[in-house]
Amino acid sequence: MATVNESLPLIVIVGPTASGKTSLAIKLAEEYGGEIICADSRTVYRDMNIGTAKPTAEEQAKVPHWGVDIVSPKEPYNAALFQQYAMQKIDEIRSRDRIPFLVGGTGLYVDAIIYEYQFPEPASEELIAKFEPMAIPELIEYCVNNNIELPRNPKNKRHLLHAILYKDHLNQRKNTIINNTIVVGITTNKDTLHQRIVDRTEQMFADGVVEEAKMLGKKYGWESEAMTGNIYPILRQYIDQKIDLEMAKEQIILADIHLAKRQMTWFRRNPQIVWSTTSECRQRIQNYLASEQ
Repeated sequence: MATVNESLPLIVIVGPTASGKTSLAIKLAEEYGGEIICADSRTVYRDMNIGTAKPTAEEQAKVPHWGVDIVSPKEPYNAALFQQYAMQKIDEIRSRDRIPFLVGGTGLYVDAIIYEYQFPEPASEELIAKFEPMAIPELIEYCVNNNIELPRNPKNKRHLLHAILYKDHLNQRKNTIINNTIVVGITTNKDTLHQRIVDRTEQMFADGVVEEAKMLGKKYGWESEAMTGNIYPILRQYIDQKIDLEMAKEQIILADIHLAKRQMTWFRRNPQIVWSTTSECRQRIQNYLASEQ
């Protein structure tokens, strides 16, 4: 492997869904000779393109993208696996004398890199055997009774099990971000963000998200790992004629609004992130890169 040029900085761009992170990252990566690593727990899955708002083929053709299409929707995936993958890609990008851009809205994925998380060892078989047979309502009740914070998606049994099995194993991490790294966050007016989510939802349906969901359900099964999250359960209800088109769109918009709120709740806990408008973020990164030369 070529020598890794560690003098090249890591540029990190975060923000809620539909805030314009990808567009900004592509412009800067084109300008400065960079490659993009998507820090998104949805876009890692193959074949899930429209419903996850994955960078389009045209966008990926402009700048190399990593972190997309790396696992099957049937396979479990987590922050520890992403950390291993992304750190390898950062080294590879730097070995090509290019600048790595870490871009995304999945806060844990981003933090795993910039704070160098040390993830816990796998849970014992004894503990797994104790909780694995429990149904989702039982697991939720156990979390509530034992003061265990519910996962972001409490309807996902794997996430519930993870919360319980690792409740006593807090991830060890650095107190400050790794050297030679800048982290910016895109702020977006609430009404503007809402309208972008509405527009994107309409575009998803125009692009064939219903057909994509049908294909995914048939190919991977509706109960597969990735199909239980994101907007696909809502699309399943529409496909099964349990809700009409307008209701499906409304529920998808609401789901993305709630996602944006959760993302911002996570990111606001990080004092290292400098929040500003898209144009201000761009200027800040440009100034940083100019000072590094």
